[in-house]
Amino acid sequence: MEWTDEAILLGARRHGETSVIAEMMTKGRGRHLGMVRGGRSRSMQPVLQPGNRLEVTWRARLDEHLGEYRVEPVRLRAAKLMESATAVYGVQALGALLRLLPERDPHPHLFEALDVILDHLDEAAAAGELFVRFELAVLNDLGFGLDLDQCAATGGRDDLAYVSPKSGRAVCRSAGLPYADRMLMLPGFLLAGAAASADEESLAEAFRLTGFFLNRHVYEPRGLEAGAAREGFCQAALKTLRSGAKPAPLAARAKSA
Repeated sequence: MEWTDEAILLGARRHGETSVIAEMMTKGRGRHLGMVRGGRSRSMQPVLQPGNRLEVTWRARLDEHLGEYRVEPVRLRAAKLMESATAVYGVQALGALLRLLPERDPHPHLFEALDVILDHLDEAAAAGELFVRFELAVLNDLGFGLDLDQCAATGGRDDLAYVSPKSGRAVCRSAGLPYADRMLMLPGFLLAGAAASADEESLAEAFRLTGFFLNRHVYEPRGLEAGAAREGFCQAALKTLRSGAKPAPLAARAKSA
């Protein structure tokens, strides 16, 4: 068995004296492990860092075997990702989200989204908004997607302001107001066609929204915790917004990426 694919390194752990077991998010084959011989060498250590984009060739006698990777660097951004708390926590938190998905299960849209987010993790305000959208995409791929396009009570698409914690569906302001104390807030930047970017308050509400459904549908049923990386990332992104940093519109960031 042999294949070649684009990949982003999520992590690596020591294996024997000179090798490592590398965990890759590949474009066509999902999250995939493999051994890199000589991965602990001086020349390979800068390459095998989380966040780096690589071209990998995987070989094994049988498909179910661990196999071996041969790697070639494409974009080495790990050094840049170590320059801010937002980026350091962000790389770890993104990897943890992808580990919720089955190994070797293809999610090419998540690979592309991961690549974009990694290029913006040094822009804490922009990264926060992209991270929330990534969490929503992971929830959707796990079968727990939220319906934020129309009101669960009226079927309308205007003035959506809340999300039902029971159904995960949007609720308009008039229908949800009597139950506001039981509802989750729907940040305006998550609405279809929204032109405004996230501010500190709306980003905090978005983190609360995705965190609630991840805990309810994924972490608690599996006996897991969200972990310190997500909390560290959320706090770092909010701190940057609190300091006055203004994010560029999402459409502009996507175009530049």
